Amino acid sequence: MRASLIQIAVDEGESVESRRRRVASLVREQAGADLVVLPELWTTGAFAYEEFGSEAEPLEGPTYEAMAKAASDAGVWLHAGSIPERTTSDSGSAAGAGALYNTSLVFSPTGDLAASYRKIHRFGFDKGEAVLMGAGRELVTVPLPDTTLGVATCYDLRFPELFRGLVDAGAETLVIPAGWPERRRAHWTLLAQARAVENQAFVLACGTAGTHAGVPQAGHSIVVDPWGEVLAEAGADEEILTVEFDPAKVATTREVFPALKDRVLGLQPPRS
Repeated sequence: MRASLIQIAVDEGESVESRRRRVASLVREQAGADLVVLPELWTTGAFAYEEFGSEAEPLEGPTYEAMAKAASDAGVWLHAGSIPERTTSDSGSAAGAGALYNTSLVFSPTGDLAASYRKIHRFGFDKGEAVLMGAGRELVTVPLPDTTLGVATCYDLRFPELFRGLVDAGAETLVIPAGWPERRRAHWTLLAQARAVENQAFVLACGTAGTHAGVPQAGHSIVVDPWGEVLAEAGADEEILTVEFDPAKVATTREVFPALKDRVLGLQPPRS
């Protein structure tokens, strides 16, 4: 299976529409890949909080349309990263119309929407994304011909329970778009490898380059195999990271070293 991670540089001098056109062109250039992955909030920048409201779009808005066509033109499965989604009256949000979410879009090679995922763990503690955007409530997996994707976003990487849930739902390849800051890059690499090892799954983690609202980005998109071996890693600048991997290695790893079978669930807390 061939995957291309497009580590987009978000330049504040480039308009959202211009970047959208440029990224669509980059996706089309990946014809021949099986899967293409984009980063988190690449239209605005993950730390450009003041832009979320003005640049938010409905699920089937301009980014949806551009990425659906790019996926179809290239004939690839496309994880189109995430967008700041503004809900409509028929969006299925408990918060109602007008709420914001950090929403990922996955398209099939025919350009159909295969899945969407609203980020569950929002970053910022008491500011930024954590207060501006709603929290998703549903785990999302996407069956591909040769593997099943488990979808997560950026800060989700720090919460192993989410990934256990994805594995229990059949995930074999964990796809994580992100806008991860350079100052915590060591955590990015460490956690990507940890999620791969503990879940005996491939991890495809695609970050951004450039600077978002004054926050330098880590870049260093990474592909890790089920044993924790780094198959490929990008640098700090805009780059397309392409790697070939064998999805069957997940089943082989889980058979040869069946650690997941030894999980003990439902443990009781200590007695007081």
